[in-house]
Amino acid sequence: MAVSADQTHTTPDANNVSKWQQHLSLQLPASLPGCIWLHACSVGEVASVAPLYKALIKQGHKVHLTVVTATGFAHAKRILGNKLSVSYLPWDIPGTMARLVKNLRPSLLLLAETEFWPGMLRACKKNRIPVIGINTRISDRSFPRYQATSFLWSRCLKPVEVFLAQSTLDAKRLLAMGVEADRVKVVGNLKYAVSAPDVDAKSLRLKLDSSGSRPILLVASTHEGEDRAILNMWPAWHAVCPNLLTVIVPRHPERFDQVAELIREQGHRLSRWSEHKQHDSDFILVDAMGALANLYTIADAVIIAGSLKNIGGHNPLEATICGRGVLTGPFVQNFREIMTDMQQHNAAIIAGNQQELESALTRLLQHPDELKQLHAHAALFMQGKTGVLESTLDNISAYLPVPGQASVSTAS
Repeated sequence: MAVSADQTHTTPDANNVSKWQQHLSLQLPASLPGCIWLHACSVGEVASVAPLYKALIKQGHKVHLTVVTATGFAHAKRILGNKLSVSYLPWDIPGTMARLVKNLRPSLLLLAETEFWPGMLRACKKNRIPVIGINTRISDRSFPRYQATSFLWSRCLKPVEVFLAQSTLDAKRLLAMGVEADRVKVVGNLKYAVSAPDVDAKSLRLKLDSSGSRPILLVASTHEGEDRAILNMWPAWHAVCPNLLTVIVPRHPERFDQVAELIREQGHRLSRWSEHKQHDSDFILVDAMGALANLYTIADAVIIAGSLKNIGGHNPLEATICGRGVLTGPFVQNFREIMTDMQQHNAAIIAGNQQELESALTRLLQHPDELKQLHAHAALFMQGKTGVLESTLDNISAYLPVPGQASVSTAS
């Protein structure tokens, strides 16, 4: 019998899971014979594979998700629901992956981006479990290491049936690592398989600004040092737009208090999202996880952080699907193809340095028609990016188990 979307095979919530016991495979997830094992490292990867997870569940498959980080675990629970079957991936040391595979008994492993773990691949090969690389990306940072040791990776990656690469560049890099051309297909980036959140934008705007009329600048996913950079640029923006309301969303929750103190030290009026009461503030600090996607729907201008420092940038598409063009700093290498494509379609502005970023936003605040044009181009850009999820499903269809399949053999 097919498993419905509210599948009952669950794992404990984050408060009851021992991260380290699961990393050592001392605490194993519930057995799901015949399931699809989907692995995604952290928040970004979880978000990108979420549409695929939901599509597979809708088709009647049992799916188990593994992650590496606590933030990835929490994000998976938040966006995929409390009944999600999820656990931490064991460390890739002798025996741990084999124990997970023997207990979980999957029919197929879908491996997101660059999570290439030799022990995992060996365990799947030993148990005749096909592996497919989905949304495969070889980053600028990792490629030189992979290329220098291609003689090892060409053998290690043999168990992977096919890699569904994000871009032509990623495909070329896989070939340079020794992967045969007939095992590489370019299908596009699953991050394009996003949908706008279902949110009451009017109520959300009033939560931030009781007047409902202040221009809102959303600074998304800041890292250490970037908040100070934004504060240094802010006087120029405030000078041309005195009623500007700046909403800052730090990437990591452990930095919430630090960022709040930094804003107060500079004498700005600050409110915190968690206080549920916004005063006549210059800044609102979003000190909660999971709020960012909704905030894109009411932002008048968006800066995607992780790009002012050499982090590599963050996914701009959650903003773009809401019809918001974006501004970034120069460090967007993690999303180079997307950002270049957006820039060519006038849906993004990639500043070469902080001074350029300050000037670009100052100009847009002075010329609201240009800002509206940026957003209009973003909306048009996303209209031409559909079909990635369908292409991924088409390419894995031959490897999918029959929904409800109850048993998979595993080597002893």
